[in-house]
Parts: sequence; structure tokens; C-alpha cells
Amino acid sequence: MKRFFLTLLVILSPFAFHLSPVWAYDNPVLPYDFSNPDVIRLGKYYYMTYSSYASTPGLQILRSEDGVHWSYVDAALKDTVPGYGHLDACPAGSGVWAPSLRFHDGRFYLYYGDPDIGIYCIRSAPKTVKIPCQWEQAVLVKKGKGLIDPCPVWDAKGRCYLVHAFAGSRAGFESALAVCELSSDGLSVIHEDELVFDGHPYNPMVKGPKFYKRNSYYYIFCPAGDVETGWQLCLRSKSPYGPYEVRRVLEQDTTDINGPYQGAWVDNWFYHSQDAGAAGRIVHLEPLKWHFGWPVIGDKGRPVKTAKDEGAPFKGIGVDPVHEEFASRPLAPEWQWSGNRSALYYYLNPDSSRLRLFTYPADSVEIAPNLLLRKIHANTAFTFEARVRFVPNRENQLHEEAGLIIQGRQTKTLPILNDGQWWYARIVMDKKQVCHFYLSSDGHTWALVDDGFQAEADEQVGTRIGFYATRDRKRFHDAGYLDIDCVDITPAL
Repeated sequence: MKRFFLTLLVILSPFAFHLSPVWAYDNPVLPYDFSNPDVIRLGKYYYMTYSSYASTPGLQILRSEDGVHWSYVDAALKDTVPGYGHLDACPAGSGVWAPSLRFHDGRFYLYYGDPDIGIYCIRSAPKTVKIPCQWEQAVLVKKGKGLIDPCPVWDAKGRCYLVHAFAGSRAGFESALAVCELSSDGLSVIHEDELVFDGHPYNPMVKGPKFYKRNSYYYIFCPAGDVETGWQLCLRSKSPYGPYEVRRVLEQDTTDINGPYQGAWVDNWFYHSQDAGAAGRIVHLEPLKWHFGWPVIGDKGRPVKTAKDEGAPFKGIGVDPVHEEFASRPLAPEWQWSGNRSALYYYLNPDSSRLRLFTYPADSVEIAPNLLLRKIHANTAFTFEARVRFVPNRENQLHEEAGLIIQGRQTKTLPILNDGQWWYARIVMDKKQVCHFYLSSDGHTWALVDDGFQAEADEQVGTRIGFYATRDRKRFHDAGYLDIDCVDITPAL
């Protein structure tokens, strides 16, 4: 069985290490919805995390040895997003916003803002030197509605400062950054907020700050403007509380890379998001160099499509096909639940190489916590196909439904007949994310079921594809189920 671990076709020099310049790559380096990435390097590994919102496993972490080829290695929130009932779905656009990942004093630190609750921190166990690792329980460091996008920095004396932004939808205030001081362990506030940057009126919606110390300066990298058309700022000061000088260091200009947004500086490189419509926010990598104490990103402040030395071998990004038979536990990390995970959602049976999804009560499929979903590839046509059967519970078969699903701002389902027979189901998505739905009883002759559905990104989250199994909330003694024999994802040639 072949697992899909985001393998991107890039030609590297055999001597390339830590993104040395003797090689080439093409942007985007991760053409999937890994919004608001943060990246650090420890030893020979780069580690990345991103906004997982309401999905579980959440706060996923990817690892790379070269900064371009990435694979999943861990998740700090494996089953539950703190602050929400174990079997409930988080409201759309809630949960984990714009996390930051840091290493300090023998531990990894993950900070994130939940816009409805406050700022959380999750630490690894003491004396951790690599990921995957053991994670401690989440700690609510700073309670407050609308506090988002936190990032810490420790000075040479061990004092910890935290920068964060504000979500206007919850706080009724935005376009500014604040800094507070935390205890040296990073888990409690010892000096309350002071506003250190006001983006009104020229840098509206400033958010997503990343805090660094370089030489004698504190630096805050942060985007401003909206996600689709914004730009990247860099602030610097000799005090964490400012006053800060400000420069615009990355913007679309005449390129076709819109809104180079929210990202991370590591070594001589800068990662950032780009809004890709229905596919969500994909990840680009820009070269970075320093000039008189200021970063110069990309091509003199413009995003690059390619980065390579003259004469270096070069290839664009390709996508491997996926064939999954559910022959081992746990589920592959590409799959995420739409809400907090429960053992009542599914049974993975490696002996039969099948996955069984049980119907679960939900007021509507749009807010069901047990949708099993995965990201879609940006700007690539593909076919998502599965061999499935739906076996309803006898006492409530008129109140259950299961099948394939496209989840986004508008949700579309491909229901499977409740006859207990095996069916082949197929969703074909073109480069513009227009979807066509098909069914077949033999896998050879296909009937068009529904045609022309336009996928759209949901609030904060790109379109996802997968399976659903729901029933109404009337009380029944048992559940029906959807059996999934295999899944094939085939990119168009």
C-alpha cells in the first residue's frame, strides 16, 4: 500500500543540506492548505506547523531534511481541541489559529490563539531533542476573546515576551499588535499587553506576527492587508516593546503570486502562504538575505516562482497518485476529522483492509463532527474514487445517509444507495475545482449523478474531500455504517 506523504518531485544536488544553494525548486513547495505556516530548524531537521482550526488530529507537525520535501511526523492535539466538548464539532473557523513553533531550554513550544477563548501553549516533555515527542496538556496562558496569532521570543537572560494580534470578528478591534511578558517557562502572564504597532490606516488587518531576536534587534515579521492581496512587513526595535521601525519586505508587485501572507523566517529562507481559492492557503518558499540589518526576501521584495542556480537541474512539482487500502493502524495523517475525534466514529480493521464509518447524530452534514476529510491539491485536476457499501441500521434506515463529500463554503454529497451492495463512487475535480459525480456498480460503466458543482473554500479553511456517515438525532439503539474498501486519488496527466 502506498501512503501519500506530500512527496514533491524536486531535483536536489547529492551534497545539498539545510537548503544550500546548489539546487533548484519550484513554488509552491506545498500546494495544499497548510495556512499560516511556522517553521524552525533543530539539528538536521526542519519542522513545520500550521493552522488546523477545528480538525483533529490538530496542530500537526511536518518534518523535512531539506526544507522542500515534507512528511507528517506528529500532532500535538491528537483527539480533542481544548475548550470544546469531546464529541462536538468546533464552530467553523474556530480552534487552532496561526500557531508558532519554538525550541527553548530543552523543550518544543507550540503557541496558538483560539479566537473565542484565548492563547494556549503546549510544551513537549523536558529534554526533548526531536519530533515526534511526548506533548504535555495544553495550558491557557492568556484568556481573552479575539486574541490570536501568538509567538514568543526569549532574550539572553531567559525573559520571555509574547507578541499577538487581534481578531476583529471577536474582539471588535484589529490592525494592531501587542506584546506582553510571560514567566520564563512561557506559561503565565507577568506583564500585561502593551500595543507596539498600530496598522491604522496604512497597514490594516496587520496580524500573524512572528517574533525573533537577531544581533541587538527584536524583529517582528507580519502580514498586513487581506489574505488575497496583502503584503509582508518587517518591524525592528532594540526593545521588545518598541518603538519599532517598519518596512514592507514582500508584496505581489507585478508577479502572479497574490497576497504573500503570514509566514516564517528560518536560516536564509522565508516561508509564506498564498491564497489559492478553493484549495486554501498553499506554501511558498523565498530566498532571504540580510542587508544593513533588514531582510531582503524573494527577488528584491517580490515573490519568486523558481529558485535555482544557473545551470542547476530543475523540475517542477509533481503529485504522486494515492492508493489506500486501510491495511494498518492508525489512519494515515492526511485524514482529519471535522471535529473532535471519537472512537464511536469508525472501526479500522487491518485484517480485511477496510475502514468502517458509523453513522453519527448531526443536525446537518455541514456541522457533523465525524466527517473524514483530506486536503485537495491546488491547481491540479484529479479523480477521487472509492469502493464503498452502505449498510443502514434496520430501525432507522430512513434517517441515515452516507457517502462521499466535498466540504467547503457549500457542501455537496454523493450518497450511496442503502442496499448493502458494493458501489464504486467517483468525484472528478478539474483545475478550477468544478466537480462531477459518478456511480458505478462494476467500476467500468459509470453513470453521471450530478454535474458542475463549484467547490469553494470554507471560512479560513480550503475545500476538503472525503466521506460522511450521519443520522438524525432521534434516539436509536444502534448505527448503520459505510464500509470503505479502498481509495484511489489519481492526478490528471
